[in-house]
Amino acid sequence: MDSYLELTATQARAALQNKEISATELTNAYLTAATATEALNNYVCMTAEKALEMAAASDKRIADGTAGPLEGLPVGVKDLFCTKGVATTACSAILKGFVPEYESSVTSQLWSDGAVMLGKLNCDEFAMGSANETSVFGAAVNPWSAQGGADLAAGGSSGGSASAVAAGSALLATGTDTGGSIRQPAAFCGVVGMKPTYGRCSRWGIVAFASSLDQAGPFTRDVADSALMFASMAGHDAKDSTSADASLPDLQAALHASVKGMKIGIPAEYVMDSMDEAITKLWQQGQDWLVEAGAELVPISLPHTRYALPAYYIIAPAEASSNLARYDGVRYGARIEAGHSLDDMYEATRAAGFGDEVQRRIMIGTYALSAGYYDAYYLKAQQVRRLIKDDFDKAFEGVDAILTPATPTAAFPLGVKQDDPITMYLNDVFTVPANLAGIPGISVPAGFSDCGLPLGLQVLSGAFREDTLYTVAACLEKQAGFSGQPPRHAAMMN
Repeated sequence: MDSYLELTATQARAALQNKEISATELTNAYLTAATATEALNNYVCMTAEKALEMAAASDKRIADGTAGPLEGLPVGVKDLFCTKGVATTACSAILKGFVPEYESSVTSQLWSDGAVMLGKLNCDEFAMGSANETSVFGAAVNPWSAQGGADLAAGGSSGGSASAVAAGSALLATGTDTGGSIRQPAAFCGVVGMKPTYGRCSRWGIVAFASSLDQAGPFTRDVADSALMFASMAGHDAKDSTSADASLPDLQAALHASVKGMKIGIPAEYVMDSMDEAITKLWQQGQDWLVEAGAELVPISLPHTRYALPAYYIIAPAEASSNLARYDGVRYGARIEAGHSLDDMYEATRAAGFGDEVQRRIMIGTYALSAGYYDAYYLKAQQVRRLIKDDFDKAFEGVDAILTPATPTAAFPLGVKQDDPITMYLNDVFTVPANLAGIPGISVPAGFSDCGLPLGLQVLSGAFREDTLYTVAACLEKQAGFSGQPPRHAAMMN
């Protein structure tokens, strides 16, 4: 079974169609791997019985010749996606015991295309965090952590998704990206993480953090797998008022297209004094690779990038304070009976149910929206957001894509930044601008830090130009030749 875990999704799909392996065998291999790596804490709920039922149905469809695009491929689901009949908690105590009676649109599409659900994956509480340390289930661990050494952060908020794909306990995984929550953990764990254009993937049935920023996307081992999974996740959904009715470009053709003649923007504002030297070198190496492949580098300026992080940390908490008002112990989730009034119950439930980081962001957001401060904070942040989008629009008039680092550092030990929220927020400095502008971005593993930890390069493209994104990403992947297994994955395989 170990050999099954070495297959990419594209390879596994071909092996399934050729009947070289069965979906049941592949699913059993991943269920076994998930058990073997449970110390990584990347799953919060395994659905083994459901997975084997889905795998058996996939085997039947393959035999009948009615297989879907993802038929028989095992998928882990971030615990932010509502899954019918399976607990969905957003890794928060306040949603303990909540079992949805409906399925999110994205996961519905995955199951319709034949994917097999392995279980629910760990994440920061309500997706608020950059290290997966705010989860009520504890932190997911990066499989690149050395045996006997300090446990490393898998990134956040989709840390469990990145950890599972890197560790070989999920072939594919879903994530959400509000300010970098797919791309940052992907970079930390040495996998591919892609955030689509805002509106490409339906938000219906995904627990909301910041509604104007949230976007679902795939975690995979390589760029081809990312395109395969994204095609199943994307699509217009009438149930989501922000869903875009835009046709998807030919992603398979994009994977094999050349970057020759493309203009790649290199933004001056993404140079940081505190950036890891290895990341600076990798960014330069990425530029060299693209030039070797025939692309042209173009210096560009995104002058309002410096304001992206502060604008984000006003807009996102403001939207979160509104979205999380529904969690009060009345309709679903936990309820703490206290005092003698409804207000007493509300207060007790929310105080016990929300963790420190979630409470912090609710208070920041409520303050920013309050009378007397709305114009000074929230409205001003939205105006800055528009300027950031204008910067990107102007840049894409002269370039096809933009190349930047994915993160300012490699993965750090768990616990070292949790008591300093500002330092933690700085992890998102390279990823947040794309969310504010609504454009797609992808993190591709391309090198290693001096300590042997994976580093990612980020590619950004214009809105709804995921074809360009995948063309550049595929080129970088080929040139980088990233290889190597995380220590914990290698130990399991041996």
